Amino acid sequence: MRPRRILHVITDLYLAGAETMLARLAAAQPGLADETVVVSLLPDGFHTERLRAAGVTVVELNFRTTAGIARGMLQLARLIGKQRPEIVQGWMYHGDLAALLALVLSGRRRTTRLAWNIRCSTLDFARYSRQLRLVVRACAMLSRRPDLIIANSGAGMEAHHALGYRPRRAEVVANGIEIDRYKPDPGARTAVRRELGIADGAFVVAHVARVDPMKDHLGFLRAMAKVPHVHALLVGAGTDDLPSQPNVHRLGRRTDVECLLAAADAVVSSSAFGEGFSNALAEGMACGLPPVATDVGDAAAIVGTTGLLVPPRDPDALAEAIRALSEEPGERRAERGRQARSRIVENFSLARALARFSDAYAALLRD
Repeated sequence: MRPRRILHVITDLYLAGAETMLARLAAAQPGLADETVVVSLLPDGFHTERLRAAGVTVVELNFRTTAGIARGMLQLARLIGKQRPEIVQGWMYHGDLAALLALVLSGRRRTTRLAWNIRCSTLDFARYSRQLRLVVRACAMLSRRPDLIIANSGAGMEAHHALGYRPRRAEVVANGIEIDRYKPDPGARTAVRRELGIADGAFVVAHVARVDPMKDHLGFLRAMAKVPHVHALLVGAGTDDLPSQPNVHRLGRRTDVECLLAAADAVVSSSAFGEGFSNALAEGMACGLPPVATDVGDAAAIVGTTGLLVPPRDPDALAEAIRALSEEPGERRAERGRQARSRIVENFSLARALARFSDAYAALLRD
């Protein structure tokens, strides 16, 4: 059973993992529903124009102040009443909570199915705001209200059970990668290395993540200081403000990530906690890069036997894994890269994620 209309509610549409995954699902053709509406609780989203160009209705609210939250909740409730979607899908904690409250206010709770989305695993809440802790606690208390809770990782589902989530129905649906966009590209490899002044024969790792406590950029920088012969491409919002290091190229937020990945020889994820399913790790693997990752969230399930896993918050172990990969014979490393891409194509493509979401929604509507 295919929904006629789905309305997604997400905290924002900035350039990060959950937002990118929603943009991929909403813009895909054929999509998950005949019509798709995306509501962002914050304005000025990076993905807004891409979604509108794909025919998706995007509504940006402004939840930055108390008055904005109250006004925005009423707007969202009225929109649900007007659009009459079969499914309202929340994304991230604030989006989940707003989706539930607005659906109740709309008067359509009896006729519209509600789904929530879990995007992370075990968080270190001491590193984040009290407001976030309160929102997560509220979500845990209300977690039997949604008809379905979807997590993008098995680790994330387990972590939220530990937080007190008690879903009536739960599904794990891994993120989906655009395998035709993220792929080996010798031309991009040459061009990017020329742009950055990196020799063709240099060993280069790519680290793609916004600056956030969970990503442990400082631990990654400490690891890179121990392997001075290795170059690193540090990509993501805020990375251009990190401390300078001779072998680290701090590139900030970029929209050509697939080209930067193609220029590297390996992809690194240094997350200390909280990661559910790392888009950046899987995208790098899709580009034919052997992975080095901390064993956080579902990293082990993504990497399989194609790369190296190390404990989180251990720069020495991370540096040793990078060094070991850099010293592997070229053909062995190339074979790892081929296996890495095959693993993503076979298990974590966007088409596969779309099919899993579609099946979950169909089951929801049949009940």
